[in-house]
Amino acid sequence: MRRIFGALIFVLIAGAAILSSCEHHSFLVETVDPVDSVYFGAVIQPLLEKKCAACHGGSKDPDLRADRSYESLVSGDYVTLPAEESRLYRKVISSGHAAYTLPEEKLKILYWITQGAKNNK
Repeated sequence: MRRIFGALIFVLIAGAAILSSCEHHSFLVETVDPVDSVYFGAVIQPLLEKKCAACHGGSKDPDLRADRSYESLVSGDYVTLPAEESRLYRKVISSGHAAYTLPEEKLKILYWITQGAKNNK
């Protein structure tokens, strides 16, 4: 009886470990109602530089260094409409990248794309 109980406990713990290690992709999008303009130069570029450029600094697409990020995002089709389906937004909400940005930062990116992804200051 003790062996069965021990085996049952092992199976439960192993099952919980396996289920908790599964990768979950959340593509749910919050309702977008941007009131204020989100500026690339003042908001998006500093966010990309702080949160993304360490890995995307020229050796990995898109190149998010300050002098190249806008062109890299636009020419690489990362900022397309609808914003919720753009490559950039889907990357920042995917489980592999989601931990690098805060929810309000994700929304700023979404707002910026929704507003036309302009290279404004």
